[in-house]
Amino acid sequence: MRSLLLTAALVVGLAPAALAAEEAQTPVLSWQDCQDGFQCSTAKVPLDHDQPSGAKVDLALIRLPATDPSKRIGSLFVNFGGPGASGVDRLRARGKWEWLFSSELRSRFDVVSWDQRGVGRSATVRCFDSVDEQQAFLNSIPVYPDTAAEEPAFYDSYREFVRRCEEKSGDLLDQVSSANTARDLDLLRKAVGDKKLTYHGISYGTHLGAIYANLFPDKVRALAFDGSLDFVGNATGHGDQGTTVPLDTRQDVPRGVAETFDKFLELCAAPGAQCAFAGGDLKQKWADLVAKVTASPVTTPDGRFDRVSLISTVWDSLAQPDTWQNTARVLQGVWEAPASLTASADYVSNRFEAFNAVQCSDSDFPRDPAAYSRYGESEDERVPYWGRAVVFDMMACAFWQGRDEDRYTGPWNRRTSAPILFVNSRFDPSTPLHGAQDGAAEMARTGFLTVEGYGHTSMYVRSTCAEKVKREYLFTGVLPAQKTCGIDRSPFA
Repeated sequence: MRSLLLTAALVVGLAPAALAAEEAQTPVLSWQDCQDGFQCSTAKVPLDHDQPSGAKVDLALIRLPATDPSKRIGSLFVNFGGPGASGVDRLRARGKWEWLFSSELRSRFDVVSWDQRGVGRSATVRCFDSVDEQQAFLNSIPVYPDTAAEEPAFYDSYREFVRRCEEKSGDLLDQVSSANTARDLDLLRKAVGDKKLTYHGISYGTHLGAIYANLFPDKVRALAFDGSLDFVGNATGHGDQGTTVPLDTRQDVPRGVAETFDKFLELCAAPGAQCAFAGGDLKQKWADLVAKVTASPVTTPDGRFDRVSLISTVWDSLAQPDTWQNTARVLQGVWEAPASLTASADYVSNRFEAFNAVQCSDSDFPRDPAAYSRYGESEDERVPYWGRAVVFDMMACAFWQGRDEDRYTGPWNRRTSAPILFVNSRFDPSTPLHGAQDGAAEMARTGFLTVEGYGHTSMYVRSTCAEKVKREYLFTGVLPAQKTCGIDRSPFA
């Protein structure tokens, strides 16, 4: 039975949602010190932007004030991606990373982030009564089904997960789309006193930024999209893909993962590389390692590894080149270990719940599990190791019931008041270069900087060159002439 949580907001007399955000009252922010130079506040925004005077929700914000107020340009809003990750926590952890936000950039901007609706401390989507219940349930679901025989139980687990989310969060699930977050963002822009938006969107944050740019094209000052999605592919798919092809499959993420892993092996095998997994034909060694844990799981000091956990561990690590040396050490440990048994892994926060609540609201998905079964088989053949894992990455969305009638599905090419800069690694396992190039081509005024490196976004790919190019663009709003940048060091140096 659906919750009555939003009844107060569901009133007759709807205004167009984009206009409703313009009519909503600008939040009043009261910034308070919250340690280590950061300031925190909350903002009240409409629960339903079609009812700007109706029920409100609180959004949690954090900022790192500009270090040189005399040269301050304004606020730089940052969405760190996900969706589902706490922007408050991530800015606190990463706001002083020099390769992400240099001291020169922080001197001229208040760097601001927030927990978007549904996430963390902001109108939180909940699917469980306690952390213990959450961990027990989510840890019981494999990352993906390794065989066709495992698929029915996998589907049933996600049907039950969706049922629990409906029971605990109800109508809130209809209000957490990125379109509503973009409308929130425009209110936050006004709340900090900026006439136009300066924004750094990372990974999923590029999709949010693209929606903002098309809902409020005259409010764009400078938007940097870092590790971009294909916006059409993400929202609806091209042609009839939205109802027939799983989301990351239609954006060909498996190819991005495979290309990045090939570079991992190539760099590991290079002369002088500090790579514990080196030695012999590494593609064959990897194939033999997967065969080993498929036949019998092994346990090392780093955990228990079967086929699914080994592949998912490597996939996760490919986004962060700083972890590649450690990943190579883990792989070598599995290579050397005898077969054995045991288990592990905990899950905390509402990141998993929020990810599904936002992504399933934003995008079209096949609703028939048979489509996932078909692609699980064909993608496993097309892109061994990675194709099948990607197919089942967002399984909850096949059964999701929450839906925002005001979600944004295009157009994506409204002419913005300033051009938008795209930045992407050449080898990115999460937002592949080909998808980012598609996203840039879908928008009206864009420039593109390719970072000749490996990994996912400038959170993890250290490039002083790219930071400088991005910084100058954010200062001026002018697209750079430069088209490529190198990285600071090799992952196995």
